[in-house]
Amino acid sequence: MANLTEGTIAPDFTLPRDGGETVSLSQFKGKAIVLFFYPKDDTSGCTAESIAFTGLKDEFAAAGAVIIGLSPDSVKKHDKFAKKYDLSVILAADEEKTVVNAYGVWVEKSLYGRKYMGVERTTLLIDAEGVVRRLWEKVKVPGHAEEVLAAVKDLARADAGQ
Repeated sequence: MANLTEGTIAPDFTLPRDGGETVSLSQFKGKAIVLFFYPKDDTSGCTAESIAFTGLKDEFAAAGAVIIGLSPDSVKKHDKFAKKYDLSVILAADEEKTVVNAYGVWVEKSLYGRKYMGVERTTLLIDAEGVVRRLWEKVKVPGHAEEVLAAVKDLARADAGQ
């Protein structure tokens, strides 16, 4: 991650999103944000991850968190992806790869000996003040959304205790 660690301020961004609107971190100031970076719409791991976050969306909302998925795919692809799988999380389109680069998740990958650039599956929990509170790198999808939800609930309890 490009010098982005727990305790640092998450870089703000404004990107087009599914449904033809825009989304930025700053519009959710005062709420926790789960920002999950994923490689590509409609692939097995990315689909499973997006479905898992969608399935827990109400629990995240009850704990005061908004979920944003982000990939380099276009808004058109996001719209098709969301419709196909009935996804209700926000899907941000970073076609210029400015945000994936700013967050350090656009990395060299290797598949069957072939090197290429792509998104490393990464999730951040950003608190109400814009500070990265948790960071999951090289995410494995099974059980991940539930683990993130537990961290969001822990954050909400800690904030309530202050």
